[in-house]
Amino acid sequence: MSVPYKPSTTARLLAEFLGTFVLVFGGCGTAVFAAQVMDDAAGVNMGVGFLGVAFAFGLTVVVMAYAVGHISGGHFNPAVTLGTALAGRTKWSDVGPYMLIQILGATVAGGVLLAIASGKAGFDAQESGFATNGYGERSPDGYSMLSVLLIEIVLTAVFLYVILGVTDRRAPAGFGPLAIGLSLTLIHLISIPVSNTSVNPARSLGVAWFAGGEALGQVWLFILAPLVGAAIAGLTYNLLFPDRGAVNADIAGQEANDATA
Repeated sequence: MSVPYKPSTTARLLAEFLGTFVLVFGGCGTAVFAAQVMDDAAGVNMGVGFLGVAFAFGLTVVVMAYAVGHISGGHFNPAVTLGTALAGRTKWSDVGPYMLIQILGATVAGGVLLAIASGKAGFDAQESGFATNGYGERSPDGYSMLSVLLIEIVLTAVFLYVILGVTDRRAPAGFGPLAIGLSLTLIHLISIPVSNTSVNPARSLGVAWFAGGEALGQVWLFILAPLVGAAIAGLTYNLLFPDRGAVNADIAGQEANDATA
C-alpha cells in the first residue's frame, strides 16, 4: 500500500517562494523589458505591449502551478492564501508563513529585475514606473482611486472564484492550472490600463520597494483591495455552491459510526 505524499513545511514554503519569484520575474520582467522596445529608425514599438504582458502573467501561473502546485497548493499570492483559508481549503497555521514567503519571493524577483534593468544606461526605477501599480496620475490611462479600488476588488474576487471552482472536488481533474492561468491573463487584459493589474499584494510590493516614491505611497490600495476581494470570494463560495455530496458523505459516515458503536 503506497503512502500518500505529504510535503514538509520547508518544501511547501520553498515552492511558494519559487512560484512567486517566477510570477513576478516573468510578469513584471516582461512589462519592464519587453512591453515597449522601440525601433528608433522605423519609429515602431517592437515590444509585446499590454497583450504580451497579460499572457506573461498567465503563463507564469500555468507553468509554476503545474511545476510546484502539488507541493504547496500553488498560491503565489497572499490574496489567494487568505481566500482559500476562508473557504476552508488552507490551514490557518499556513497563512502567515505563506504570505511572508510570497512577499519575500516577490521582493527577491524585484531586486533581480532592478539589477538587470540598471544595466541599461539612463534607467531609473522611479521614473520608469518599474511595472508598479497605481491610480490617478500613476494609472496607465488615468483612472481614479475609486475606479482602481473597485476593479481590483472585483477581479480578485473573480480570480478566487475561479481558483476555488477549478480546485473543487467536483471539478474535472488536471485542468486547474490552465484555467487559473487563463483567468489571470483575462484579468490583465481587462485591467492593465486601469491599475496596471495587481490582484496580488506580493506582486505589487515586490516592485514598489524599488520604485519608491509615489509607487510605494500608493501600494496600500494594492494590498487592501486584493485581500478584500479574496475575502468576499472565500466567504461566499461555499454558500453559493454548496457541496451536497460532501455533506451526504459526512452524514453517511456518521451513521456508519453510530451503527457500529
